[in-house]
Amino acid sequence: MKSDDPLLKILVCPLDKGPLTLLPADDALYNPRLRRLYRVIDGIPQLLPSSGVQVTDDEHERLLARAKPFPHP
Repeated sequence: MKSDDPLLKILVCPLDKGPLTLLPADDALYNPRLRRLYRVIDGIPQLLPSSGVQVTDDEHERLLARAKPFPHP
């Protein structure tokens, strides 16, 4: 998934309905508020609540350093 993908403008976290952050190097979307990582497989975001992975404090800091926020309406 690329940062200019129009789908990114409407994607939100399935748990808190808040914006997600694109992690292009990991091919994932990240919710820093809940510290949940959602994978993108073959260009399709896996946004079921059960598909999110909880990340550790160290992983959270690493992900934020590489994150690319994208605009929401």
